[in-house]
Amino acid sequence: MGTRAAEQREEARRLAARMEAEGVRNVALTWVDNAGITRVKAVPVQRLADAAERGVGMSPVFDVFTSDDAITESEHLGGPDGDLRLFPDLDRLTPLAAQPGWAWAPVDRYDQLGRPHPACQRQFARRMTERAAAAGLELRMGFETEWVVTRAPAGHTQAATDAYEALDYPCAGPAYGMTRVVELSDYLRDVSEALSVQDIDVLQVHPEYAPGQFEITTAPGDPVRAADDAVLVRETVRAVSARHGLRASFAPSVVAGQVGNGCHLHLSLYRDGVSLHRTQDADWGLAPDAVAFLGGILGALPALLAIGCPSPASYLRLQPSHWAGVYQCWGVENREAALRLITGAPDDPDGGHAELKTFDAAANPYLAVGAVIAAGLHGIESATRLPAPQTGDPGTFGVRERARRGIVRLPATLTEATDRLEKSAPLYEALGEVLHGAVLAVRRAEEAHFAENDAEEIAAATRWRW
Repeated sequence: MGTRAAEQREEARRLAARMEAEGVRNVALTWVDNAGITRVKAVPVQRLADAAERGVGMSPVFDVFTSDDAITESEHLGGPDGDLRLFPDLDRLTPLAAQPGWAWAPVDRYDQLGRPHPACQRQFARRMTERAAAAGLELRMGFETEWVVTRAPAGHTQAATDAYEALDYPCAGPAYGMTRVVELSDYLRDVSEALSVQDIDVLQVHPEYAPGQFEITTAPGDPVRAADDAVLVRETVRAVSARHGLRASFAPSVVAGQVGNGCHLHLSLYRDGVSLHRTQDADWGLAPDAVAFLGGILGALPALLAIGCPSPASYLRLQPSHWAGVYQCWGVENREAALRLITGAPDDPDGGHAELKTFDAAANPYLAVGAVIAAGLHGIESATRLPAPQTGDPGTFGVRERARRGIVRLPATLTEATDRLEKSAPLYEALGEVLHGAVLAVRRAEEAHFAENDAEEIAAATRWRW
């Protein structure tokens, strides 16, 4: 990597000295695998310059790890051979407020010759962002992160898989109720403070529907940064929870049959700094490219579910009339539509945007933002149109009424979603053969692993994986 590596080393030396003066002793270097698990290598802060110049070694086999730490294989990945280098993004180097003595940085992955690893999800997200920029489009994205918090029993392990595990919720207040905020005010304050110290711009924090459930919404930004923020938010919530004697679950289904955890993706499009959601005299205020972009996302949703809903547990969450967006339709301010158009205040030039409601936190956020951009750009290339927006809850319409309106159910199983991803030419082209094959291999392995399990067993087995 030559000159770039030398520059990185000098910048890393400066940052390491500053971090060490602030009490940082170790730096967690993270990537997210195709099962949505955040993996890590850590280095002493004194070794940060070496990591920036030469990278940190790791096996490419992690691209075919499953959520239960089993290892599968694809045509190009699997087995004990090979090595990659993890290079920290020093622009995101962040002291961790809830983990004294620690800092964090996401990594990009390269081979030993300095070539981008074809299965690096973070670089995939960056490529798609750059592809959009080449088309004159700026994407701003942000995630809503939902989690369920419980008391941590003595001697508990995050790997507990008892289907009948008794969850001890630290709050008893109603859904969206101020009572929950009162009950856990110190905890929520510490979560918000830690994120603020880490330069995460929090828009909202509030109780959600399920027992012990909360949500944080972060400000939109560059897609890669949005994905980085999603990782940092989860690990910060997890760390603050541990310091309060609590444990946090971001799993799609914490308790089978209850409302699960989503991780909705918000997105807006700009050209030359002007929002494409604020076009005068246009239907729904959307410029033609915004219509086509959102139409591309809507059309690709069956395949995108294999990216954004990557676990069998995801499909326990995706139930009609649960605001999870299980039907392939869109609507203006319709929280049952898979794709919700948010109009915002009329005098807010940045208020309009779209929300993809199907995704959950088992998804790799870099894969999620990259795949959504790829689908949207394909929509523009294909001049895709949006169908008529839907009002009301499609789950209450009945089969004939849904058919009359052209509303179809999105995949109800991971198998069906993976089949659609396998057949998606636009997503294959965007992901590339190596990354596409690795994602499919992990999805098929997850399907096989849980094939004989019922809903309660699936929820219990995955409850503490995310």
